[in-house]
Amino acid sequence: MKFKKWVAISGIGTFATTIAIAFVFLLNIILLNSLIFPKAVSAGETALMEVNGIRLTVELAEKPKERSLGLMYRKSLPENMGMLFIYKRPAVMNFWMKNTYIPLSIAYIDTNGYIIAILKMEPLNTEKIYTSPAPAVWALEVNQGWFEKNGVVVGDRVRLMR
Repeated sequence: MKFKKWVAISGIGTFATTIAIAFVFLLNIILLNSLIFPKAVSAGETALMEVNGIRLTVELAEKPKERSLGLMYRKSLPENMGMLFIYKRPAVMNFWMKNTYIPLSIAYIDTNGYIIAILKMEPLNTEKIYTSPAPAVWALEVNQGWFEKNGVVVGDRVRLMR
């Protein structure tokens, strides 16, 4: 009994409760912030690609998490850089520009390494889906206008140099 009275009088119980509530509140803010605003993460591994005789450094997005994040949340992309999305089996692909601030172009590439489509993509447009016209195994995203600037067209062959 005396201990309970002492805790109530000294305010230690109230102080500890306040600290615990503040800690839980801050922890929730940190966790919620990381879910709502994930950091832009590099795919990690890079490789060289040759497209129409032009060398391009690409980040490789091979794992589902890397492909899902893609170039989201980035504010810029260096001139001769891109991201290569690699899939194990050919499929009709669908990409969108959710949380993507950079104007991009995407080239869909078939199993033989030929570009089957090049599409311009509008930043932050979540209503438009950019679909490959046929099954592809790779999708190459670069700064918008890069393909035109370098004379790359549908039918050109790309080569990955690992």
